[in-house]
Amino acid sequence: MKDEDSRYEAVRSRDARFDGVFFFAVETTGIYCRPSCPAVPPKRHNVRFFATAAAAQRSGFRACRRCRPDAVPGSAEWNVRADVTGRAMRLIADGVVDREGVAGLAARLGYSARQVQRQLTAELGAGPVALARTQRAHTARVLLQTTGLPVTEIAFASGFNSLRQFNDTIREVYAATPTELRAAAGGDRAARRATPGTGIPLRLAHRGPYQAVAVFDQLAREAVPGVEEVTGAPGARTYRRTLRLPYGTGIAAVRERVHCARSRGGTHPGGWLDARVRLTDPRDLTTAVQRLRRLFDLEADPYAVDERLGADPRLAPLVAARPGLRSPGAVDPLEPAVRALSGPEGAGELVRRYGKPLDAPHGGLTHLFPEPAVLAEAEPGGPLGALAAALADGTVRLDPGADRHTAEEALLALPGMDPDTVATLRVRALGDPDVAPPGAGLPDTWRPWRSYAVRHLRVAGERIP
Repeated sequence: MKDEDSRYEAVRSRDARFDGVFFFAVETTGIYCRPSCPAVPPKRHNVRFFATAAAAQRSGFRACRRCRPDAVPGSAEWNVRADVTGRAMRLIADGVVDREGVAGLAARLGYSARQVQRQLTAELGAGPVALARTQRAHTARVLLQTTGLPVTEIAFASGFNSLRQFNDTIREVYAATPTELRAAAGGDRAARRATPGTGIPLRLAHRGPYQAVAVFDQLAREAVPGVEEVTGAPGARTYRRTLRLPYGTGIAAVRERVHCARSRGGTHPGGWLDARVRLTDPRDLTTAVQRLRRLFDLEADPYAVDERLGADPRLAPLVAARPGLRSPGAVDPLEPAVRALSGPEGAGELVRRYGKPLDAPHGGLTHLFPEPAVLAEAEPGGPLGALAAALADGTVRLDPGADRHTAEEALLALPGMDPDTVATLRVRALGDPDVAPPGAGLPDTWRPWRSYAVRHLRVAGERIP
């Protein structure tokens, strides 16, 4: 939706399908919003459009307190795109700029810092520092309103370098002090506030319908003992897992949420998955959230997927039966490879032998998934050992900013790595939405959503062409 008149129509109709796709700001109020904001739509001549929240903030607008534009699902465009901008946005979301700076981001992308700054600013209206700053502000708001952490701890946990920078940013973005922002989370939100030992409560937003049953079925089927578990009755299950994170470790729990209300007119507005994350270091919150979002494929655009696949005679009844079917990813690129090569039980044995034990078990969770370097040393032979060694020394990169074609070539060059496993890694580790199984004769009309087409066929128990 590039045309501004079309964007204004989306704003006027409060179309939630475009939340996160673009933002609009009102010059008379100095506020920016998501397209579905419930406020009275502004007059067209007072509206400006932005590709990112960071661009709106850079132009002097502050976030709307009613529609929370900072809390929308990320743009599905970055999830799909394989170019430098898409790769950069995935890395920024994973917290790379906070941990490694712009120079680290540029090095991962294979460009100079100046080139990355120029390209992101030209296309998105904001550079990597501004984009990361917006993300830090959102993380800070979540911590302020859902935990009892002291403000000083929240400032540094969110990635800010100083308390002054933290205070200035919160005032600029939300037109409130951190204390006022925390106080605004009274009532029901106060009931959701974390208490010691319970973790941080979160709502992981998604757009459109979400087929939670199919996702939780797959996660239950693939769960690696010791690292993952799915408990509860279908329709009310909880997925729990351990997380190895940049600054420490975490335990995440995500609840199955089957029923979401539909808006008037029949358009599904989207919803969320309830989650709770326990961290040894709160600086890992942003990274933990983004990895869960990739695992549950929460950045997807089900409207675009269903429109294309639903036009195919074979897929149409499958799409109608399961609108919004997702293609799950992974929180650790080594996990889907180990499952593909060893199966869940074999992966569980590797976890017991080489995974780092938790200080104290949490239900069935006992270990972190083994690090690549540890597996490479312990299992030097075969394709698994070769992949672990390549991930450990950087020969193969499967992080959110990796180039998908380059990664595939590097994977196929490893001894014993077969095309089926490589295709699995493109879908699960790299989040590629357009992967066809080797030898499958999938029609080009299913592009660029062949990964989702395959999911529909498999969930329905149908043969892949």
